Amino acid sequence: MHVQSQKYASAADQLRQLLEKPEIILMAACFDALSAKLIESAGFAATFMSGFGVAATRLGLPDTGLISYGEMLDQGRNICQAVSIPVLGDGDTGFGNEMNVRRTVEGYYQAGFACVMIEDQVMPKRCGHTAGKTVVERNDAIRRIRAAVDAREAGADILIMARTDARATMGLQEAMERCQAFVDAGSDITFLEAPQTEAEMRAYCKNVSGYKMVNLIENGKTPLLPIRQLEQMGYKIAVYALTLLNASIVGMQRALACLKQGEKVSGLMDFKTLRQIVGFDAYNTELDRYHSE
Repeated sequence: MHVQSQKYASAADQLRQLLEKPEIILMAACFDALSAKLIESAGFAATFMSGFGVAATRLGLPDTGLISYGEMLDQGRNICQAVSIPVLGDGDTGFGNEMNVRRTVEGYYQAGFACVMIEDQVMPKRCGHTAGKTVVERNDAIRRIRAAVDAREAGADILIMARTDARATMGLQEAMERCQAFVDAGSDITFLEAPQTEAEMRAYCKNVSGYKMVNLIENGKTPLLPIRQLEQMGYKIAVYALTLLNASIVGMQRALACLKQGEKVSGLMDFKTLRQIVGFDAYNTELDRYHSE
């Protein structure tokens, strides 16, 4: 059970306020409610729900379009309810045609997301830093974003991030032109996935207007440049999409190796701290209020 203070601004408004500030927004991506709580506790102003991470932790499967809209929505609702910082969510391709896109946007808004990302891959989609991607025609991609914007304009108070994976299959120029077309269609943020050099990153920032996001994956296709350099280029959001998932897997593997050998696992937090992190202290404090009157 999460005990949360009253939010005075909508999740979308919280994100808009962050976007209006001069500095870049640094995010670590989450994959469940606990990872989101840890991110908030570490002082991050926002987080991103990774589709890769949710598919891996919820299903134990790769990010190849196997996870459903309902599963992503359920995971996202738990994440959004667990924290008070704005959460951006991976909405994949919108899970179908333009009407599916609208339903996805409306559902993510109702779940509590501040922003939903819609991409231009052909279904079933896959992780942007792996081989085998294909994208829909540009006009089809633009229609997806128009449908998402229509849902926002109809009352879903949520920002729209428009993603293109065209760099891998059609080149940088096509990817940049798609991003600008998404801006013209009303998207709030664009995301050109997997540029392969610093020069490509600079070209994207120079030639596309509006807020832009960069996806930072260790050993991925995009250079891991310093945050201040990314800010100077013109990026507004930088997200480390798989760092926490990677670190958690490494930590669990090390612990399992010790247990398998009959050894004590070192470096663990004490049980008191663990109870505090998952919320026992807050729960007990609230419960005591009802018994102290």
